[in-house]
Amino acid sequence: MSVQWGIELLKSIGLFFLHPMFWFFIIISLACGYLRIKRERHTFHTKIADMYDELIFTYIKGLIPGILLSILFFGLGISIPFGLLGIIAAVTALASLTFRMNWLSSAYIVSAGMFIVFVLQYTHTLPFADRFPQAFGVNWASAAVFMGLLIITEGAAAYRSAHEKTSPALVVSSRGLPIGRQLANRAWLLPLFLLVPGSGLETHLSWWPVFTVPGGSFHLIWIPYIAGFGQRVQGSLPEVSIRITAKRVMYLGMIVTAFGAAALWWTPLAGAAVCIAVLGRLFLSLRQRLNDNAAPFYFSKRDQGLMVLGIIPNTPAEDLNLKIGEIITKVNGIPVKHVSDFYEALQKNRAFVKMEIIGLNGEIRFDQRASYEGEHHELGILFVQDEHEQEEMTAL
Repeated sequence: MSVQWGIELLKSIGLFFLHPMFWFFIIISLACGYLRIKRERHTFHTKIADMYDELIFTYIKGLIPGILLSILFFGLGISIPFGLLGIIAAVTALASLTFRMNWLSSAYIVSAGMFIVFVLQYTHTLPFADRFPQAFGVNWASAAVFMGLLIITEGAAAYRSAHEKTSPALVVSSRGLPIGRQLANRAWLLPLFLLVPGSGLETHLSWWPVFTVPGGSFHLIWIPYIAGFGQRVQGSLPEVSIRITAKRVMYLGMIVTAFGAAALWWTPLAGAAVCIAVLGRLFLSLRQRLNDNAAPFYFSKRDQGLMVLGIIPNTPAEDLNLKIGEIITKVNGIPVKHVSDFYEALQKNRAFVKMEIIGLNGEIRFDQRASYEGEHHELGILFVQDEHEQEEMTAL
């Protein structure tokens, strides 16, 4: 028995790295990085982060959430048939071609997969289903709980890391004034360990699996599942706005999971879970966008000082401990209001940089560092500036 389980485990590990989505999303991640850099160069004449940033983020940040979720899935004995997993992968691939990671929310992707399988079964358009009954033998309660727990994990991952390294952008307000935005367009590869119905392993435990596996026997499978999150922020700090949305997503996932569990006693509640997931996620996105539009512009030109819109990694700005949203009021003792004032003040002392900064807590602090030859135009700080100022800085 233990040998059979060991063989199944090794097979599942091998299939993980042969899964098309594992390699396909490498291309998608690199494409997202390329498009981000193209937009940043158009706006700021420089890139903020490397093209590989999205790739590294996607394939690293989801490891721990995926492992923890896999332990929960295995403990509950949640089984998802090959047919549904294949449709979910296909829907994920199609949605990822938009390069907007918010469409990769499990609320949309898994719901779409469940709906497609239901329609195919209802209309009897699966002529091969009779030959492979376990491939499309969906336990709807199990699938709904699967979706709910994925939504919770998506919210938890967003709360933990979606606000990191957001991409700055500049737009013109309805009054013709430049305003800044922060864009989060993130995805996580979750390594999920699942049971799939099939002629393989059997259990003799009366309490496991919790959810009935169609046919009674199953295989072990390890798949790369992609979860996404996207948000635009202009009315507050990205960490604040994104974490509020992330918590709401987790609450939505809890509601969906509860309806999925209740479907163990009445199957139609799985359909209710699908509707709640889709409509709830759309509502949360719309609510965030409306609230953000109604709020005063956070990243805008101020009467006093210059607001930090972005910080380029591996530049002197990182040594100065600057944070996005802070306001630089003085440089080398000289008040600054325009970007040209900032760089003129740097010229007053080429060997040393001292800044007076209004921190995120509203208190004034001082940061300083030595300045080296050739660095004074390469501090790595991005400000909210109009086109005229951008032209001046480009000329410099």
